[in-house]
Amino acid sequence: MDMLSTFIIALREGLEAALIVGILMAYLVKTNRHHLRKPLWIGVSLAILVSLGLGAILSFTSHELGPHGEEIFAGSLAVIAVALVTWMVFWMKRTARNMRHELESKVDHAVHVGSFAIALTAFVAVAREGLETALFIYTNFGTVKTSVAPSVGLVLGLAASVGLGFLIYRRAITFDLGKFFKITGVALIVVAAGVLANGIGDLQSAGWLPGGNTLAWKIDSWMSPDSFIASVLGGSIGFSTTMSWLQVGIWAIYLFSILPAYLSNTKNTVSKQA
Repeated sequence: MDMLSTFIIALREGLEAALIVGILMAYLVKTNRHHLRKPLWIGVSLAILVSLGLGAILSFTSHELGPHGEEIFAGSLAVIAVALVTWMVFWMKRTARNMRHELESKVDHAVHVGSFAIALTAFVAVAREGLETALFIYTNFGTVKTSVAPSVGLVLGLAASVGLGFLIYRRAITFDLGKFFKITGVALIVVAAGVLANGIGDLQSAGWLPGGNTLAWKIDSWMSPDSFIASVLGGSIGFSTTMSWLQVGIWAIYLFSILPAYLSNTKNTVSKQA
């Protein structure tokens, strides 16, 4: 399950980015603007490099800080990441239906400016997904005890998203993308609730939030934090063998307010051929 959470994040965000690139590329081909494919790929490549750079900066900064500073850094980023991911999930739900039209309109406008504008359009579209993924993946690593399984999940998720994006672009496969994004959106919200609870715990340990010693449970005497069950629950819903009432309360408030709001009036907003 440590692997599953990062797999879901990478698959969902990676497929969004792959679909964006596919839409842009298909429109350039359709409108006989083949000469603009190179600047498009330059923009995509730069977005990927910037996203990887953010991940490296986050990891380096975390390692350079002392224990107290690392708790503040990790906890603050967790709150920011959850807010960003929550906003993006609802943004995708609201705008996915018109995504193709909006991207094609941006390409038409960029063509009149030049190749740089095409590269910038691709960069902004892909970097938005990449930076979000880097931030959320980093904070999700904080909910697990080992980085091996999450790293495998990350690689598999990105590979699967690229593969699916290519097959969809080539029209080799079709499936209900609306249902896919709905299901993965629910999964992301569940993972985000765990990331948020873990971030609250870090901020309590740093003394930035009260209630760190007011525990809802402390069961590490009979369930090891490194056990399989604890790892499964930690990687899926953010469970820890020691959790404060504030952590549990924030987890419950977030999950049981955001999830119903997301599921209300949810429609298949992405076409099968997106």
